[in-house]
Amino acid sequence: MNKLSPVLIAQVTDMHLFAKENQGLLGMPTTESLRAVLERLEDLRWQLDLLLLTGDISGDGTSESYENLQNLVLPLQIPTYSLPGNHDCAIAMEQILNLGLFSRRKSFERGGWNFVLLNSVVPQCVHGYLEAKTISWLDSQLKMIGDNPTVVALHHPPLRVNSDWLDDSTLQNPEELFKVLDSHPQVKLVLFGHIHQEFHHQRHNVHYLGTPSTSIQFQPKSAKFAIEDKPPGFRLIKLYPNGTWETWVERVPYFHALEMSATGY
Repeated sequence: MNKLSPVLIAQVTDMHLFAKENQGLLGMPTTESLRAVLERLEDLRWQLDLLLLTGDISGDGTSESYENLQNLVLPLQIPTYSLPGNHDCAIAMEQILNLGLFSRRKSFERGGWNFVLLNSVVPQCVHGYLEAKTISWLDSQLKMIGDNPTVVALHHPPLRVNSDWLDDSTLQNPEELFKVLDSHPQVKLVLFGHIHQEFHHQRHNVHYLGTPSTSIQFQPKSAKFAIEDKPPGFRLIKLYPNGTWETWVERVPYFHALEMSATGY
């Protein structure tokens, strides 16, 4: 009999923090909106097994922005794993996000599930791309960790999300990723950020999940850049030892007027 308990993870994404805590994204003070999400996670802390931060932690790539994040998240005392997004500085992340329960590991196991975290960032570009060495590493990890159910995470969606302006900046070589995933049936979920909205699509036996941002939300199925009037959110995923799972998105009661003439995404 499998005595492992279900694992509950929170995917938190696209925080867009800055060196100065009062700086915002399109006028939204992103530190405040993240605090609202963390208050909800504090309520759940005894149920949560880990936090997964799926990129665009920073809005300016500064060391100070990661220090701000670390100071906000450390009090939760929840194991925390992260991967970079197109606004991040991966080097600064590695140097700073390593205190307390922050981990640099990109392949690990919890409750009978394996997790593999990928870097899809192309320096100085908004779109994503998985380098050959990353694809090879993913394949080798999936071969090594065996048949246990697996979650793969990256920042950029490997699928089009039916928003013309966003679809220009998705993963540019998804077929290379799909080739690996198709040969490893233990992969159940692929998690990503970048799109600032809820998204769910099944391809073969893998479910692809996008998650709202802790800051501003993008209007789904929009040809041009547009904001959706919804509050910040995050995703909860419960993983069962038998390979089944369930997921839902939570939003927090935080609202702030935006400056639509501002730029910066």
